[in-house]
Amino acid sequence: MIKSWVTMGMLLLAMAVQAQDSIRLSLEQAYDLARQHYPVIKQKDLVRQTASLTVENLSKGFLPQLTISGQATYQSDVTSVPVSIPGIKIDAPEKDQYKIQAELSQLLYDGGSTAAQKNWQHANALVEDQRAEVELYKVKDRINQLYLGILLLDEQIKQVDLVKKDIQLGIKRIEAQVKNGTAFRSSQLTLEAELMKNDQRIIELNANRKGLVDVLSLFINRQLPATVQLEQPVLPATLVKESMARPELKLFNYQSESFKVQNQLVTARNRPRTSLFVQGGYGRPGLNMLKNEFDFFYIAGVRLNWSLGSLYTTKRERELLQVNQRVVDVQKELFLLTTNTQLKQQEAELEKLSQLIESDQQIIGIRSQVKEAANAQLTNGVITVNDFLKEVNAEDQARQSLIAHQLQLIQARINYRTLSGNQ
Repeated sequence: MIKSWVTMGMLLLAMAVQAQDSIRLSLEQAYDLARQHYPVIKQKDLVRQTASLTVENLSKGFLPQLTISGQATYQSDVTSVPVSIPGIKIDAPEKDQYKIQAELSQLLYDGGSTAAQKNWQHANALVEDQRAEVELYKVKDRINQLYLGILLLDEQIKQVDLVKKDIQLGIKRIEAQVKNGTAFRSSQLTLEAELMKNDQRIIELNANRKGLVDVLSLFINRQLPATVQLEQPVLPATLVKESMARPELKLFNYQSESFKVQNQLVTARNRPRTSLFVQGGYGRPGLNMLKNEFDFFYIAGVRLNWSLGSLYTTKRERELLQVNQRVVDVQKELFLLTTNTQLKQQEAELEKLSQLIESDQQIIGIRSQVKEAANAQLTNGVITVNDFLKEVNAEDQARQSLIAHQLQLIQARINYRTLSGNQ
């Protein structure tokens, strides 16, 4: 029974290891995971919450407002009637006076200030949200470097394995010659040493790959095994020029809209405000100053407030907004110039790499024929082991160049799409 449980446990462990080793990841998945777990994404939620709470508070400005106040005073003199009327006595008010009152007011018109402030909060939230989008988009460049770096190492490891097979084949043939006495033992040792060098190269490449995988794991907040398989990005065979859709362009547009809303806010602040109010209270004296006793009172009416002090600064505020708008326009113009320059450079890079790949394939064809001939010559003892290794390494270098140029072409295409905002 215990043995069966142990066997089952080992089977489950093997299945778990196999499942972990078969994990695959695409570039789009890496983008999505990095976006979900990058700290800036939390900032977007906070911006939305802040805007929502602020707008909700602004809406409360049109609710009835209740104010309660009270005071107790002593004054050096009071109003009196300096006329003596026979049979009539008019007492002067007391010098100590008391009052407690409540006022209920209802805003009728605020000159559009509340609506303008709400619009500005929405506009500002869009600006801050888009700033976060710009930061999130920059993460794609880092993901591209890590992802394509791992793909390049994968191809290099495959190429080293091919070289190992060539060397192993050469060792077998030299072993037969050494047994027959037609080759020296040193030739076999030379090939075996070269084989060990290739093993070291694989160790180094695997270590570099693991380092890149670990960094990629941090960005996507998911622990990836060292053996994770990355899918080759599927891209159009030819360059497709698309309209620019970078998040920075939206940011510039949102900033321009924000300045327009701020201009409306300046206008709203210069308008009058009207409200209804009712006051009720208890004190001595009441509204009748000649009645020297505590009494209840109330007042109701319409109030007009118009602060003209802001008129002094309105012109300068509008000029400042115009200057800020021009700054944004210049930043947008500079961004477009820089990005279009980079796109032109990537187009030239794509053309160059396409030509290099064609040349690499021709060179590999020639080097492969030369290596096969050298292989036959080594078997017949016509050339030395060093001559054979020279041709093997020459073909390896040609294939390494092809691998590098193919990955560079993929990276250039991805960079082009990332620069244009379509990746």
